[in-house]
Amino acid sequence: MRNRILIIGINYFPEDSAIGLYSTEKAEYLVSKGFDVTVITGFPYYPQWEIRDDYKSKPYLVKETINGVKVFRSKQYVPKDPTFIKRIIHLTSFTFGNFINLFRVNKPDIVISIVPFTTSALLGWFMKKRYKSKHWVHIQDFEFDAAIDSGLLTGNKKVVIDLLQSIEKFVLSKADIVSTISFGMIAKLKQKTKTNTFYLTNWIDITKFSSNKIKSHRYLESNAFKILYSGNIGAKQDWVFFIEFLNHIKSIDNVEVIVVGEGAEKDSLLSKIKHHSIVKHYNLVPYEELPSLLSSADLHILFQKTDVIDTVMPSKILGMMASAKPSIVTGNLKSEVATVFKESQGGFYFDDTEMEAIIQKICILKNDKKLSQNIGLNAMDYVNRKFSKTEVLDNFIDKLESI
Repeated sequence: MRNRILIIGINYFPEDSAIGLYSTEKAEYLVSKGFDVTVITGFPYYPQWEIRDDYKSKPYLVKETINGVKVFRSKQYVPKDPTFIKRIIHLTSFTFGNFINLFRVNKPDIVISIVPFTTSALLGWFMKKRYKSKHWVHIQDFEFDAAIDSGLLTGNKKVVIDLLQSIEKFVLSKADIVSTISFGMIAKLKQKTKTNTFYLTNWIDITKFSSNKIKSHRYLESNAFKILYSGNIGAKQDWVFFIEFLNHIKSIDNVEVIVVGEGAEKDSLLSKIKHHSIVKHYNLVPYEELPSLLSSADLHILFQKTDVIDTVMPSKILGMMASAKPSIVTGNLKSEVATVFKESQGGFYFDDTEMEAIIQKICILKNDKKLSQNIGLNAMDYVNRKFSKTEVLDNFIDKLESI
């Protein structure tokens, strides 16, 4: 009899970016290796922060089978403008709705809870108690730490976070194993729990980027030097710095900035860039177009806020590097991402005080195509060695079977 795996997490197919992509690929890879896999999840909504049109008319509880994976969904509340309080309601509606789904699935041998949400781990703990299953908690994002580190939580907000942190401490202590996606996050995890930890990084399927059939993407067909940001337009990116960057970069001839993305800050960003003629915005492309999109850029950018270290390892960096194009990233100089770029020699990492150095570096890359090519190849080689999909997921399965 095949081992039964239950995965609990809010993001899943047809979401094809960020956590939804990784949870889907993880589940389907397990099926390909002979596991019986069930997923408890929400209705697809990310990164648009709106339930997809083809799911809006579906009933409150839905059961599907997708590529061999049994999928149970509960329709959660999704705020169009995700403020702190609305996010809490979003979390709560997912949790209570999917408590029902716990009674609709077969007894699992192992439960894997994907964080965020921390309450996914609470649902996983319930299944562990009910069935004596093993419980694996996988942390994609320390969802409360950034808010705490920023000092923005006061009054009633702090009370809610204290409660959620108590839940976090409890479920981590009751898990059989806890994994997360970077070594910096492993170190933070060890400050939170004595439970055994495991390094389970995100991955990239490098073969999708190495095909000779990749053609220029329709969004990036100009002859200009094309600077691309692709990903979530959310609060974790530094859009104030981005606007300042646009004011500096417009003085360079024959440069185009392309933003491909959606998210909670999209409307605000679009209102700020509408007067910048060098900027174009497009909504996210389907996942199968991503290698073409990323490979068609001349330079990737990612401007992160600098006040938090290693609460998140941006998965988009793997795609940027796999495209064999150089990247310029800003953030905290002590972060693990800074170490990745130092080790790989596949791009450049700055803090948010180095605008002039960034502009100078772009001028150099624009005028030296051989240098850009070498840096891009360094990046692709690095992710191929460190973040190969097959190697990462095979190691994950070895660990899964050992518990």
